[in-house]
Amino acid sequence: MIDPADSHQLDGLLRRHRIELKHGLGQNFLTDPSVRDAVAEAAGITPDDDVLEVGAGVGTLTVALAPRSRRLVAVELDGRLIPALRESLAGHDNVEVVRTDILRFNIRSAFPDGNEIVVGNIPYNLTGALIRKLLDDSPRPRRLSLVVQKEVAERWTASSGASLSTVAVQVFAAARMQFTIPAAAFTPPPRVDSALVRLDVRERPAVEVDDLQSFFRFVEAVFQGRRKQLGGTLGRISGTGSTEARTRLRDIGIDPERRPQTLTLGEWETAYKDFNPEPPR
Repeated sequence: MIDPADSHQLDGLLRRHRIELKHGLGQNFLTDPSVRDAVAEAAGITPDDDVLEVGAGVGTLTVALAPRSRRLVAVELDGRLIPALRESLAGHDNVEVVRTDILRFNIRSAFPDGNEIVVGNIPYNLTGALIRKLLDDSPRPRRLSLVVQKEVAERWTASSGASLSTVAVQVFAAARMQFTIPAAAFTPPPRVDSALVRLDVRERPAVEVDDLQSFFRFVEAVFQGRRKQLGGTLGRISGTGSTEARTRLRDIGIDPERRPQTLTLGEWETAYKDFNPEPPR
């Protein structure tokens, strides 16, 4: 059994399997053992838990998750890494290695009852699509514990709807930034620092609306005018004109001169119910 988070053992593992890491696939492995162990611990996994790891790589994080889990499904896209991943996991009989694109993986087939914990060191270009994959449909995971770009973590955990992704994440989960992770903790080091974010999935979405997809389309449309005042943007979207939109916004307690990124979830819900021109599908 090896520990691929040990730099010497990782170098040997990569040489044996003739692996050259690809920056385009976001292959920055978490190789600081203390940080790696802190990430695994922060996921809150118990021996009764089923876990999905996104982007297992050669197992630098997987080997710390496996002893904590009842069952671990480790998904990795790059087929060149699979033999090295299996070598790292020798002796961990509770791990299922799956070679596939996580965005195409049938999560509900692997975890039909939901309630799994999702852990991963997520490539920066995958975060938005992955969140939608994991949270759009029920049954949803119980918790997500993800290493992401620090800027993404700050958006997800903002106190207001700083972006469409902030709203999407916080509708479904309570988001907390656990700690930042310096670029030096990875091999090869990325250009920016990262952070661990824990998303505890809500039993019910945080907004009560007639149709969630319609709600998100409304939020996305408003964010297309993120630098503009709400009065003008909502006047255009609703077809009422900015003068009437400003009056209606004041009536529901929202200053029409504010920008979309300042709205709280409750204010997004209120604005949607008053201005959404789209009937539920």
